[in-house]
Amino acid sequence: MALVVMKFGGSSVEDADKIKFVARKIIAKKKAGNKIIVVVSAPGDTTDDLLEMADKITSNPLAREMDMLLATGEIISISLLAMAIDSMGEKVISMTGPQAGITADAGYMRARIKKINPKKIKDQLAKNSIVVVAGFQALNPKGDITTLGRGGSDLTAVALVAALEADFCEIYSDVEGVYTTDPRVVKDAKKIDCISYDEMLEMAGSGAQVLQPRSVEVAKKFGVEIHSRSTFSENQGTIITSEEKIRRKKMESLLVSGITFDKNQVKFTIIDLPDVPGVAAKIFGRLAKIGVNVDMIIQSAAVDKKNDISFTVSKQDIKKTQMELDKITIEFKVANVVCDEHVAKVSVVGIGMKSNVGVAAQMFEILYKKGINIEMISTSEIKISCIVDELDMVKAVKELHKSFGLSKKKYETL
Repeated sequence: MALVVMKFGGSSVEDADKIKFVARKIIAKKKAGNKIIVVVSAPGDTTDDLLEMADKITSNPLAREMDMLLATGEIISISLLAMAIDSMGEKVISMTGPQAGITADAGYMRARIKKINPKKIKDQLAKNSIVVVAGFQALNPKGDITTLGRGGSDLTAVALVAALEADFCEIYSDVEGVYTTDPRVVKDAKKIDCISYDEMLEMAGSGAQVLQPRSVEVAKKFGVEIHSRSTFSENQGTIITSEEKIRRKKMESLLVSGITFDKNQVKFTIIDLPDVPGVAAKIFGRLAKIGVNVDMIIQSAAVDKKNDISFTVSKQDIKKTQMELDKITIEFKVANVVCDEHVAKVSVVGIGMKSNVGVAAQMFEILYKKGINIEMISTSEIKISCIVDELDMVKAVKELHKSFGLSKKKYETL
């Protein structure tokens, strides 16, 4: 008898009919001879609605109270889903993250899981119950409920698989898996059969919204193989697994596996910073202290003992970044700080880049021929990212997808 963790995203439980559909799917999996743990997100746009409501009350809410508010969305889902399963004649119990034994560090909004005590879950599984756990939440050392960051239900599911040594981890959403790019932007984007942890981590961190990046990190650390698939289809999805397993299946890897984009980017430029040791460390150290995650950074060559530093952050951090930079402007007697909200990040990702040269040159040539200006560049072993004007984002994605041979017909002949 296998132990299966099934995670369902908000779009899968956004109304009563879908909740009943998911309940039947869970029961069918149990009747196939499995023990079942279910992790659920908040219904539909509930989290966004709660954020919007909070913003109407205050522009600077207490982080503790935001976690108290946002945790309610998942509690709605687990209770309704448990009711649906019970009405169909199966034993079931719902649990919040803390009730399921999930504890986190002292942070709020983006807390990190420290430990899972699975005793209560195991006791219920032994009674042949389906266990429905609220994703996205945990208990911190102060005894407060805390949340795990956007997409944190993915992390909950993967962490439970690792803690309970479950046999399967299935992440269900409204798409059939991971695609070479967003099929809403490029119609002939192809579903990827299997992808490595590192590729998925780079894609998730570059704008692909299939999985939370931290969930992929934990999956890689504990060797949790993830099956990303559709709630509403029985088709095979995408397997996220180790690079070694992928290489055993495929003698050669594609040069590029996918094209991602992220329009949730803001570029800040600090003009005429003193060119002395320690300035960059102080600036980015202070941003890190207030919880701002800096993505791409570029520094100009010094002129007259002054230089400029540009960096990007997510749009959700724009207010607190601006407030901190206002202080830095005074402290370092900076000439000016420029904020550009009209940028986007476009990336090419692929483990094939490890053993092939010329990907960066090809990417830059494609963008140049289409008249797309590159404002910033960052690279890793398997990813190249460029900041471009947001008006050029879709054109860049389409051209890169086509030029790297990722359309359905070309992809299937490789």
